[in-house]
Amino acid sequence: MIIIIMRRFNLFLWLLPSLLSTPVFSNPVNKSTVLVCYGKLDPAKIKGYNYVILEEKNFKTEDIKQIKKNNKNVLAYISLGEVNSNAIHYKLLKNRTLGKNNNWDSYYLNLKDKSTSVVLMSLIKKVLDKGFDGLFLDNIDNFSSFGPQFAQRNELVSLIQRIKKEYPNHVLVQNSGLELIPDTKNFIESVLFESVATDFSFTDNTYKLRENNDFTIRLKNIIEASSKYKIPVLLIEYADNKLLYDQIVKRLSSTNFEYFIGKIDLQSVPNFTK
Repeated sequence: MIIIIMRRFNLFLWLLPSLLSTPVFSNPVNKSTVLVCYGKLDPAKIKGYNYVILEEKNFKTEDIKQIKKNNKNVLAYISLGEVNSNAIHYKLLKNRTLGKNNNWDSYYLNLKDKSTSVVLMSLIKKVLDKGFDGLFLDNIDNFSSFGPQFAQRNELVSLIQRIKKEYPNHVLVQNSGLELIPDTKNFIESVLFESVATDFSFTDNTYKLRENNDFTIRLKNIIEASSKYKIPVLLIEYADNKLLYDQIVKRLSSTNFEYFIGKIDLQSVPNFTK
């Protein structure tokens, strides 16, 4: 058996081809350094994270100030591709949507309509004025080759560039959109990927590990992009029990990626004890 102790991406890339059939992992990663939660939390209990991603509406300015004292990057969630019917800006954008994402009860935005970006930039100002260190840009995968908003890809890149230009000192984290990294790499600080090691089923609401070969290929592509474009990677994985949680940690133990493991709705901080 080959035991691989890997701390650098280039070493992993060199060894990976021999592992495609049966990956071997060792040296479990440390405690999660990423927190992603869209529900309400006690600000005093959020401590020790490199990245904290929150829903802005659940926190006051003084809450954000307190959270920033105990964490490195405190980011606000914002979707550049969709709007949920419960969002504060839904009424302003509901007539500029192009279909529905039934998985999340949200609607696809039309970035070709210039008024859409006006509304989004106004929302971003309101959010960042609360004191957040930056933004978590969601639904970027929608604009990739097989996404429902592929035709708006240029508009998306222009919007991200505009955000960075207006807020150069704020951190931007892109959610997925692997193939868009060449276009966005100069405007973002890192990329987050969901469900690399896991594969949640929306059909029957079940949590499970991703098939071995699928996981290995996804991980290889992400590592190659991270190395090529010098972009740090974050991960969100989904679990509902301690056994699956442990299996995920084992899978991620070969990487240096920072991660968060939670339930699919991301409304709380789970405690995987059983």
